[in-house]
Amino acid sequence: MAAPRSFVWSRRIFLTVLAGFVLVPVYVMVSSSLKPLADVTGKFRWLPSGLTVRPYIDIWSTVPLARYFVNSLIVAGAATLCSVVIAVFAAYAVSRYDFRGRRVFTLTVLSTQMFPGILFLLPLFLLYVNIGNATGVALFGSRGGLILTYLTFSLPFSVWMLIGYLDSVPRDLDEAALVDGCGPLGALLRIVVPAAIPGIVAVAVYAFMTAWGEVLFASVMTNDTTRTLAVGLQGYSTLNDVYWNQIMAASLVVSVPVVAGFLLLQRYLVAGLTAGAVK
Repeated sequence: MAAPRSFVWSRRIFLTVLAGFVLVPVYVMVSSSLKPLADVTGKFRWLPSGLTVRPYIDIWSTVPLARYFVNSLIVAGAATLCSVVIAVFAAYAVSRYDFRGRRVFTLTVLSTQMFPGILFLLPLFLLYVNIGNATGVALFGSRGGLILTYLTFSLPFSVWMLIGYLDSVPRDLDEAALVDGCGPLGALLRIVVPAAIPGIVAVAVYAFMTAWGEVLFASVMTNDTTRTLAVGLQGYSTLNDVYWNQIMAASLVVSVPVVAGFLLLQRYLVAGLTAGAVK
C-alpha cells in the first residue's frame, strides 16, 4: 500500500532539514579553510570573497602536525589491533563455552559502559604515576600508556558486540571443523573468524574512531613528543591569534583517515551492526 502524500512530503521535509543540519557545519568548515585569515575573523560570509589553499600549507609549519599525525596513527592503530584480537578470543570463549562466572563476566563487561570516562581519569593518572615510580616503566606521557587507556574504553564494548555477533554464527560450523581435524584454535581462526568479518570490522571501526578523536585523556596523558592530533589542534590558538582557517583546514585533514576508512568499510560495518553485532 502506497504511503499517503502528506506522509511522503513530511518525510521529505524532515530529511531535508536533517541533512541541512548536518551539512551546514561541514560547509562552514570547508569554506573557512579556504579563506584568508582576515575573512574568517571578520564578519561571517556564506560565500568567501577569495579562495586560497595557503591554510593547507601553513598547518604543517604552525604546529608539528606530521608528528601528531604519526602519534595518532600509532596509538589508534595499536589500540584497534589489541582491541580486536583480545575481543575475538574473549567473545569466542563466552559465546561457545559454558563456564562458572560467565554471566557475571558479561554483566561486568556491559556495566563498564555505564560510567562516564572522566571518572577514570584521576585513577588512571595516579596508577600510571605510581607504576612509573615503582618500576621505572613510563606509562604516563607515553604512547603505551595512552593505548592502555583507550583499551579500557573500546575493549569492553568490543567484547560485548562480538559476543552478539558470534552467537549468530552457527555452531555447526565449529563442530564440522572439529570433526575435520581442526582444534578449537583452528576452528576459531579458519572458520569462525572469516564468518564473523562484518562484526570484526564493525568493532575495529568503533575502536579506531574512539581512539582517533579522543581529547580528554590525550590532553592529560601525553606530553609534547607523544601528543595526538585531537590535542594538537589546540596549537593553532595562541595568546595573540587564533588561526581559524588553519584549524578548519587541519580538522578536515585529520578527518580524512576516518572518513576514508568508513567509506571503504561501510559495507562490512552495516552488515556487522545489522546481523547481530549489537543486541
